[in-house]
Amino acid sequence: MKLEKVLQQIDLFQRPPAYLRLLRPCTVGDGISVLSSDQTEPLISLYEQNSKGRAIKFIPASGAATRMFKPLLNFIGQQEPINRVLLEKTAAQGNKESRDLLAFMEGIREFAFFDDLDSVISAAGFRLESLLRQDQFKKILAFLLLEPGLDYLNLPKGLIQFHRYVTENRTAFEEHLVEAVDYVADARRKCRLHFTVSPDSLKLFQAFLGRMGPAIEKRFNVSLKVTFSLQKSSTDTIAVDFENRPFRLEDGKLLFRPAGHGALIENLNDLEGDILFIKNIDNVVPDRLKPEMTRWKKILGGYLLFLQDRIFRAVDKLSPEEIDDQTETEITRFLNEELYVELPPFFSQFTPREKRRILMERLNRPLRVCGMVRNVGEPGGGPFWVSDKEGGSSLQIVESAQVDPFSAEQKGIMGGATHFNPVDIVCGVKDRWGKSFDLCTFVDSQACIITQKSNDGIDLKALELPGLWNGGMADWITVFLEVPLETFNPVKTVNDLLRESHQP
Repeated sequence: MKLEKVLQQIDLFQRPPAYLRLLRPCTVGDGISVLSSDQTEPLISLYEQNSKGRAIKFIPASGAATRMFKPLLNFIGQQEPINRVLLEKTAAQGNKESRDLLAFMEGIREFAFFDDLDSVISAAGFRLESLLRQDQFKKILAFLLLEPGLDYLNLPKGLIQFHRYVTENRTAFEEHLVEAVDYVADARRKCRLHFTVSPDSLKLFQAFLGRMGPAIEKRFNVSLKVTFSLQKSSTDTIAVDFENRPFRLEDGKLLFRPAGHGALIENLNDLEGDILFIKNIDNVVPDRLKPEMTRWKKILGGYLLFLQDRIFRAVDKLSPEEIDDQTETEITRFLNEELYVELPPFFSQFTPREKRRILMERLNRPLRVCGMVRNVGEPGGGPFWVSDKEGGSSLQIVESAQVDPFSAEQKGIMGGATHFNPVDIVCGVKDRWGKSFDLCTFVDSQACIITQKSNDGIDLKALELPGLWNGGMADWITVFLEVPLETFNPVKTVNDLLRESHQP
């Protein structure tokens, strides 16, 4: 890493960037658009007629399954046996871990991985049903999470079996492949997907694709074009101690750490695509719910194409060196009322050439349409009006870590969000002339986050780059569109797989 970049990062530790200044939550009619039923079908048709060969699905998939099984982990290390009566007592007293373990064991036959778990237990000379009757919960968990069992703790989340079917079980990875067929495949039935994975899991994903990909291709008459990438080591950030001095390892070398999913803007930037769908690895559904899911993907894509066409036509009107009053009024209204883009203060006092330059600069940016669901208490970010660098405001997806925790006012605004970010985003990343934007130039570099971590038991401070859909896309044209809650079905913990939306 260049010395200049290291010094810039150390300066961020010494002079941390200010928290975002929230103005108000985005609400329906004030930053969030809602489509009527007679608007959706034309958008679906628009997408289907104009997207062939242009779409790629981008899935960050580097996460390990450890967090998914966190509610069960504490029981693995317990010395004393797990007693069901005691579990039920502590669960009744409000102990969440006890409730989670009981729910897991009571629903264990409903998990897609039940058959595999039964097989490894049988191979070891035990019977799963007998272990359940005897309350041998620790032994069952060991076979599920550790070697020589299924070793799920060391698998990526994307390769955990999520859904049961009559003749097969599918991982989250497979469900993404199947889902993409309906809205990503081109006229020649080529279906392009890109997964960002960890170095430890790359070969696992590649091997799994080699085993399961051909069957999916044959069944759905599609040619899967799946690529993988790693988070670039060049995006790692330096760690410091609590005096903001570079943290050194025992051998004297500086410690650099992966900088969070915000670093993936470079992976996104490298894709040879035009329309990019972004979705989390754990937000998938079984086949019976896919039609509604893919329908809304097409609606989002159609809305993107609808807005993109209008943006391109507005850019064409700005081709003369100067613009007339009618063109200025028309484009200004379009920016303000439909793209929620503000112009600088005193814009009306600028010369016609300056106005043209500013309007062009506001329009000639990457575009994203972000699905937003009604807030039902899920943890994570949401859509807000945020004060920008010029004293105006812009639409942003904001995480709680970006908000001043000591400000009652800001926490109140954050808590007043009516909608939640499910990471259901479609991006237009080419300009009016078909040239790809350099996405790295539209990042708010000050929207980074300083966190506390440790290395070999020693506490340190780490720097996370602006989140991929937070500061990483801060200077994009952003449009929020309400989507049904049914399109959001994340699996944050293993018991989420017991929800109706993940059952056959």
